[in-house]
Amino acid sequence: MPTPSSARPESGEIADGASVTERMPVTELPPLLGFTVGITAARRREELASLLERRGARVVQAPALRIVPLADDGKLLAATRACLTERLDVVIATTAIGFRGWLEAAEGWGLGDGLRDRLAQARLFTRGPKVTGAVRAAGLTECWSPHSESGAELMAHLLGTDLAGLRIAVQLHGEPLPDMVEGLRAAGAEVVEIPVYRWEPPEDLRPVGRMVELIVTGGVSAVTFTSAPAVLSLLGTAREAGRLDETLAALRADVLAACVGPVCAAPLVRAGIPVVTPERYRLGALVRTLSDELPRRRVRTVEAAGHVLRVQGAAVIVNGEPVMLAPKTAAVLDALAERPGRVLSRAELLRRTGTAGLTDEHAVEMTVARLRTALGPAGRAVETVIKRGYRLAIA
Repeated sequence: MPTPSSARPESGEIADGASVTERMPVTELPPLLGFTVGITAARRREELASLLERRGARVVQAPALRIVPLADDGKLLAATRACLTERLDVVIATTAIGFRGWLEAAEGWGLGDGLRDRLAQARLFTRGPKVTGAVRAAGLTECWSPHSESGAELMAHLLGTDLAGLRIAVQLHGEPLPDMVEGLRAAGAEVVEIPVYRWEPPEDLRPVGRMVELIVTGGVSAVTFTSAPAVLSLLGTAREAGRLDETLAALRADVLAACVGPVCAAPLVRAGIPVVTPERYRLGALVRTLSDELPRRRVRTVEAAGHVLRVQGAAVIVNGEPVMLAPKTAAVLDALAERPGRVLSRAELLRRTGTAGLTDEHAVEMTVARLRTALGPAGRAVETVIKRGYRLAIA
């Protein structure tokens, strides 16, 4: 799919560094065309970006975490030794990459054979098919795995048995599992937490800071999260910048939060933010859910001056023909399309396009002129109301 070429803003235009308008050939349109989606993941972010871009999205990456290298992780080494020094009755493996990483790290420390022997003697529970495959590939056998791939179903199964006095190892993956760990301890078990792939804040916080700015100013239509620590990291960055309330308000209203699963979504849910999650906790399912939900929530289709306009992010489909707009130009059209026929003043359009501090309303006039040019014959639908502002014609 062709992409817009770059150009410098013309004099008087609301500058945003965006590309010039470009008409695109009529094809089967990707569902995320025109939308900008933020990625906070550190691991597999390129895979996630590729999936989103193939569906037409513009992607902004801001890894909110970094992974502590396994070989350097003293906490994982100590937890592994704790599994070897005493008996192990039950092992809970939660993720394939985490389980494999644990075994690989143990091999590097010369503890691989001992760990495999200890795991073979324990009852091994797996949370889903991927980690089950990793367990079997290691020459081990699971005793039970929930059909739903849910940690809650796994916990319900375990709590239906007598756990008092058992020693249980729980393989974590980048984040704590307090509900599982505390539930097992409350049932009388001794729990050894295995912190595989611990997360820490990124060394460079500037990309996360820019993501916060994009959320607040409407520069992204959605943000994806693949771990609860990434959520907490982004909200922590917003708090330090004094923009937490604005960030939460944007996520509650205009910016869609998409999480890979309920554990990841929990910090947002506690903050009163509506979240979408896929039924299956996979990147592909996350992207498919976003491809369904974002157009449903953020697309406006209006009839104006005999033309059909479908406004979605920085794209507008004019009578079936897609046109890409610069972000500020798209924001003007989105504001006008919200209620066709309603007059919006130049000052209101400045506010709606994230440039409320500007006093040069001539910038709005130039942006409206570029919008009319971009829309071609449909541009006459954008009417000037003398001394009042602009509206989208409904007749």
